[in-house]
Amino acid sequence: MFQRSSLRALKALNSAGFLKTHAQQRSFSSLPKLIQQLRKSTGAPMMECKKALGEVDNDYEKATEWLRKNGQSKAASKVAGREASEGMVGIAFSSNEASIVRVSSETDFASRSSDFTKLVGVVADGALVNDSVDGIFDVKINDEKTIKDVFDDAILSIRENLQIASAEKIVASSPNSILAGYVHGKVSKEDEAGTSAAIVELVNNDSKLSDYEIIEIGKKLAMHIVAAKPTYLDPEDVPCDIIEKEKQLLLEQMDDSGKPANILERIVTGRMRKYYEGVCLTEQDHMLEEGNPKVSKFLGDHGLKLEAFKSNYIQ
Repeated sequence: MFQRSSLRALKALNSAGFLKTHAQQRSFSSLPKLIQQLRKSTGAPMMECKKALGEVDNDYEKATEWLRKNGQSKAASKVAGREASEGMVGIAFSSNEASIVRVSSETDFASRSSDFTKLVGVVADGALVNDSVDGIFDVKINDEKTIKDVFDDAILSIRENLQIASAEKIVASSPNSILAGYVHGKVSKEDEAGTSAAIVELVNNDSKLSDYEIIEIGKKLAMHIVAAKPTYLDPEDVPCDIIEKEKQLLLEQMDDSGKPANILERIVTGRMRKYYEGVCLTEQDHMLEEGNPKVSKFLGDHGLKLEAFKSNYIQ
């Protein structure tokens, strides 16, 4: 089960028609009204709604279940294998964890629908429980439904090949950790889903700032990450083979320079500093702080340490 209430996401799904239960009984005065309501709640095409009602003697609840069993598999089989290169990135938080997920769709139009952005939010909440792409599907959101059920409902409604492309989370490493994040390119203010996002973990070493102020610093840093797109946390985080490859490339570029080896070494050291500034977050100039101080210096001056970050983007 969810480790937190996820009330916002559940309300959103309920309004979208994804959390209907057998206990919910409705009465309608005519078949057209039944079809209209069934189409609204499931997103299925009108003719499929009419067929479902015909299969179960116009019983609304049974028709909903019939569509879930038959419509989902039919929709899934139709869209399977189609390229899903669009989508949205979403984030979610609990008291000591933060998740970031990317859910793919076939078209930008579909990814900007309210059904899709709500789905991204539910997947992000699920990643707080299990950040394995396959494991998220098994996470329960209530006594009757898993995220897999919600995902299948979304495919039935949106009629596109939807996939969980990636899922990661940060677990706070210290009682003094503060988690924060930022989503860029939001479709709506209500949903934490957009075209790119980042989450960060800051550790309060000896800061005099309040938690709120640290969260604001974390949000600005996440905004910087979305813009600068660093690959690594710091130089120590860069794999040795990547460093050696970069150094060898720099030396090859100066093969014909005729400079002594000790001079070449100094030049490589200087250029490696520039390389780290491009790929390492701690070495970058902070785009959103006054004077653009180096990220590591700015955080250190405020008694903070950057422990981890994760980011994702829709290409």
